[in-house]
Amino acid sequence: MFQPDLFQNQIVLVTGGGSGIGYAVAEQFLLLGAKVYIASRKEERVQKAAEQLRAIGPCEYAACDIRRTEDIQHLADDIREKEGRLDILINNAGGQFPSTAEDINEKGWNAVINNNLNGTWNMTQSMAKNFFIPQNSGVIINIIVNIYRGVPGMAHTGAARAGVDSLTKSLAVEWSRYGIRVNAVAPGIIQSSGLDNYPPQLLQGLSDKIPMKRLGSVAEAAWPILFLAGPAASYITGETLYVDGGSRLWGDFFEL
Repeated sequence: MFQPDLFQNQIVLVTGGGSGIGYAVAEQFLLLGAKVYIASRKEERVQKAAEQLRAIGPCEYAACDIRRTEDIQHLADDIREKEGRLDILINNAGGQFPSTAEDINEKGWNAVINNNLNGTWNMTQSMAKNFFIPQNSGVIINIIVNIYRGVPGMAHTGAARAGVDSLTKSLAVEWSRYGIRVNAVAPGIIQSSGLDNYPPQLLQGLSDKIPMKRLGSVAEAAWPILFLAGPAASYITGETLYVDGGSRLWGDFFEL
């Protein structure tokens, strides 16, 4: 299913591609023949990542804050000038912090909603209008989190990611007439640099709460994304695929 030339001549944009799952996704696309653009708010990080990824295949980078529509349009203009098209968008950029609901202040709530929900919408609409709708083709994959039973301990991101889950379904129907497929992937707890933002005591014993008794790897999160982006999933749209070792069905996220 993953032949070396599977994404040959395809142009792929991965937001949040400077580290973690986004970096792993970019790496896998390059291994399968694509040209990849990675974008991140932090230019130094994304530049370093692109330099490393170029050992595998053609990779460009851009500093882009998905909360700023002017940044996104600048990125779209750059891709159009250099490539003339975009085939696949992976909406991976986002972030959150652990907090009980009563302790989330207005600034924290707005920051997470603006980044995870509004930012995803900004990027999605812009790339659809700039590329996918005029082309009558395109693939969009939104990376969310395990929201199956809510996200106790991070209600702000649960609300934002549930919004993206619903957006995925709505756009899959609306934009099917343009030949655009829209799906989502919901990783569970993945062993990646993203965990560095959490207090160590919060992560203790997490594996014991997952039915498979271990954390997922970034590669295990990336492979389902590649599947949904490729021809093997050409009749799949509007779906959310959970990649969580079964934790949506049993166990707790964190001790509250």
